[in-house]
Amino acid sequence: MRCLSILLFGFSLILAGCQHAPVEKHQPIAQPLLETQRDQVAASFASIKQQRPVVALVLGSGGARGYAHIGVIEVLEQHGIRPDFIVGTSAGSIVGAIYASGKTSSELRDIALNLKVGDVRELTLDKKGFFDGKKVEDYVNQQVNHQPLEHMKIPMFVVATELKQGKQTIFNQGNTGQAVRASISIPSMFVPTKIQNKEYVDGGLVSPVPVEVARSLGADVVIAVDILAQPIHTETTNIWGLFNQNINIMQNRLADEELKHADIVIQPELYEKAHIFDVKEREATIQAGINAAQKKLDAIQTALDLHNVDAQAKQP
Repeated sequence: MRCLSILLFGFSLILAGCQHAPVEKHQPIAQPLLETQRDQVAASFASIKQQRPVVALVLGSGGARGYAHIGVIEVLEQHGIRPDFIVGTSAGSIVGAIYASGKTSSELRDIALNLKVGDVRELTLDKKGFFDGKKVEDYVNQQVNHQPLEHMKIPMFVVATELKQGKQTIFNQGNTGQAVRASISIPSMFVPTKIQNKEYVDGGLVSPVPVEVARSLGADVVIAVDILAQPIHTETTNIWGLFNQNINIMQNRLADEELKHADIVIQPELYEKAHIFDVKEREATIQAGINAAQKKLDAIQTALDLHNVDAQAKQP
């Protein structure tokens, strides 16, 4: 949910900067996870729970600040911390999906630094938005080698908002690019993404940092990355600034409630490095993610150790 540059943002945040595949492969339709299926997902991690805690990486929304997710992943990877599953909203769904497909943090960095706005931008004449997001969908699918969500190397859950009822929706099967397109469809900027006769918009409207989703899917340890702009750092001298401030206030209130349920909260210092309309400070924003994650390494290890002790105590 932001504005023109924002939209270019998210994709800018990670998608590769190369060529566009001229031939589109057939992709299955993205499928939402039913409420009744959440327990089944949680049960699928039962064998892991017998050995160690189930770790979820939650990547939140936040426009161009999404580059910071790459820095966080880089630090986790360097220290052998691999999530058992990933939950992503908006910008976090882009980074999360590409990482979950099997890319390394180094490959993510290369993708982010080489992305060109033209790789993912297309204007459209529609009363519901300026962009239809199809080019983004195709590009994401190219980056994940056209893998559907259920075939990711790391289980991936993409959060979007069902527009008519304003309900949180989690995609975990089918067309990865389509699910991500739904999750990043900023209202009034993007035309809502239509999937099986339902319209979906940006997941940040209902769950900017989807910690509770991770808990409901069976996570023992939740590492949440919050890249939202703090309202105090938002310019309000023009109409776009006021629009962003309204969004920031709403999202921060929602995020604050969810973050109470995370074991680890990583909040990169981004207000001087990535304004919401800026997509040029990529390396600085990635570095901010690195710095923030490094400060939390001890806390992450402590959380893992505590859950290991609890698991051992419960064993007969």
